[in-house]
Amino acid sequence: MSYPNVLLHVNGEWRAARSGKTINVLNPANEDVIGTVAHAEKADLDEALAAAERGFATWRKVSAFDRYKLMRKAADIFRTRADATARLMTLEQGKPLPEAKMEVMAAADIIDWFAEEGRRAYGQGVYQLVIKEPIGPVAAFTPWNFPINQVVRKLCGAVATGCSIIVKAPEETPASPAELIRAFVDAGLPPGVANLVYGVPAEISEYLIAHPIIRKVTFTGSTPVGKLLAGLAGQHMKRVTMELGGHAPAIVFDDADLDLAAKTLAGAKFRNAGQVCVSPTRFLVQEKLYDGFVEKFVEHTKALKVGDGMTEGTTMGPLAHDRRVPWVEMLVQDAQSKGAKIHTGGKRIGNKGYFYEPTVMTDVPHTARAMNEEPFGPMAMISRFKDLDEVVTEANRLPYGLAAYAFTRSAKTANAVANRVESGMMTINHLGLALPEVPFGGIKDSGYGSEGGTEAIEAYLNTKFVSQAGL
Repeated sequence: MSYPNVLLHVNGEWRAARSGKTINVLNPANEDVIGTVAHAEKADLDEALAAAERGFATWRKVSAFDRYKLMRKAADIFRTRADATARLMTLEQGKPLPEAKMEVMAAADIIDWFAEEGRRAYGQGVYQLVIKEPIGPVAAFTPWNFPINQVVRKLCGAVATGCSIIVKAPEETPASPAELIRAFVDAGLPPGVANLVYGVPAEISEYLIAHPIIRKVTFTGSTPVGKLLAGLAGQHMKRVTMELGGHAPAIVFDDADLDLAAKTLAGAKFRNAGQVCVSPTRFLVQEKLYDGFVEKFVEHTKALKVGDGMTEGTTMGPLAHDRRVPWVEMLVQDAQSKGAKIHTGGKRIGNKGYFYEPTVMTDVPHTARAMNEEPFGPMAMISRFKDLDEVVTEANRLPYGLAAYAFTRSAKTANAVANRVESGMMTINHLGLALPEVPFGGIKDSGYGSEGGTEAIEAYLNTKFVSQAGL
């Protein structure tokens, strides 16, 4: 299929940047230029800000029920376009087509959930009133690893509560988030409520966050960038939601179902080529099950079929852009130089496209960079532990605190590890993260705030208390 030249969406209009500038978009499977995306600059941002201000003034007056109806219509439209949108995502991001389709359909479910939840965002009381009001225009910044699902949570949080939004979507993967915005526009969203821009990330974030029209900032991305943006927002007293990096421990106790743990964790690890903020990274296996887990995990890893995401049967696509391959190569080489053993993988595949072998390592010391910095790639590091105290110490060793995994048949152990591991989310004996109705967010250097559950709605609302005496 053909790939579009992606435009900005400002004040209800799809248009090129005022300067006419564009940015090339590459297919990570073959490094070919497949299209362009409009490059927004200050003039475009000023128009988007003015549109968001007008859009907020209009949209905040729309009833919760009417907002709900429009969002449900947008979800229905988006589902009808799932196949075409998934193909665009695979072309620009690289993930296998079934994964892309799953992301599109999950986004539609998220729209439906926020639509329903937004109907309940009201005040309470009779003589003393607690009123929930939309916070105002939102600036949202999203990454390339999940081009739609990182946008949809922020977009829906804003639209469901009566806010307007400017989305700075990823330049590497611009077409699929544009299709998400298009579904809302085609469902009847008024001009100015949802605006979409692309360009130089640092320039756009510095301008939008400091601007007085913007009242809330929401960012998904790396911890270093998140700290910079949170600091800037703090200078201007903007409310912030930060969903940042992770380095998730995956703990397998001696009493775990070995087959279930190995299969489930291997699937979670290499989904989207490991480019997932909640991806399990440090695999901590108790001594009794260690050898068996390594053997089965390696078997599952070797069974993966790496290739172009558009090719039927592909189970892992390329890394998303040219910066990822040297990073993963460096981490693997650094670990090897410090004594790590590679059981499978460890090399780039070919010299065309950003493919890297799914990699499994053991005996990786704590001094290796991969044990301390977020890999964000297809590499798993498996270590052994003796007891609960030891594994909790290792799980909590890093400043990250996004997700954690555990496998055990003991209710006592499950309760203990859930209470003691420092993370915003933990899933035990299954994969239960990122559902629309549950909180999604981290602690420590992994950020603050939630992009799921009722907490996600609250992030876009101000609470006003009104107490009135008799007239």
